Amino acid sequence: MAKRLDGKVALVTGGTSGIGAGTVARLAAEGAQVIFTGSNADAAAALCAQTGARFVAQRVQQPESWAPLMDLITSEYGRLDLAFANAGTEAGDGSIESIDFDGWSNVLGVNLTGVMLTCRAAVRLMKANPDGATGSIVINSSMNAHRAMGNFMAYSVTKSAVVALAKSIAVHCGNQGYQIRCNAILPGVVETPMIVNLIDNAPDPAAARAAYEGMAALKRMARVEEIAGLVVYLASDESAFVSGAEFVIDGATTAGMMGV
Repeated sequence: MAKRLDGKVALVTGGTSGIGAGTVARLAAEGAQVIFTGSNADAAAALCAQTGARFVAQRVQQPESWAPLMDLITSEYGRLDLAFANAGTEAGDGSIESIDFDGWSNVLGVNLTGVMLTCRAAVRLMKANPDGATGSIVINSSMNAHRAMGNFMAYSVTKSAVVALAKSIAVHCGNQGYQIRCNAILPGVVETPMIVNLIDNAPDPAAARAAYEGMAALKRMARVEEIAGLVVYLASDESAFVSGAEFVIDGATTAGMMGV
């Protein structure tokens, strides 16, 4: 039986852990040839062995890192069908009073500049596809695009900005006559190994888990495979007319008030 992404080539940034790693595995399982980037070589080696994906060490916020990666994709794969701009960070973040310039610059560098560079490279590669300018770009935003956090200001700002970026790219590509789509996904709290570690190391792990789970009306956290499933849909031909959209996947966390 044919898989949903047979014959497609996918790029995932920040693919060595969490949502990124789960999406690499799901894309490969759906038949895609997957290239993923990041900086954790040990985690990458394990994921490559598990999935057959290819790892390229890269820091997305460094403009000079993109030309070699684009050359590799062109020369060895001959096309790009999906780019999942997933790499992100909270390191150095804080409130408007506590954040310093280095922290602000670090978060914006990865979460905004890195996403822009990913999308720019993707459009250039997708324009050169043998069957014409086709492809799907998916940006990993956050529910915090619409519900900003006071203590993670830079993260909230960047996650809001990349939603506008997705819409701008979608409109531009359409106006240029490209069949290149761009959409943003806005996950809520996802039960990644990082979140599990935070829960396990909290003074009261049960209370910490309850707090995370209680944020959503569905009374649980999202599973990584649920986020990956949405990326697969947006990568597939089933979503061929979906562009410029934002998909909130947060268990109704931001849908309305929880009530009393």
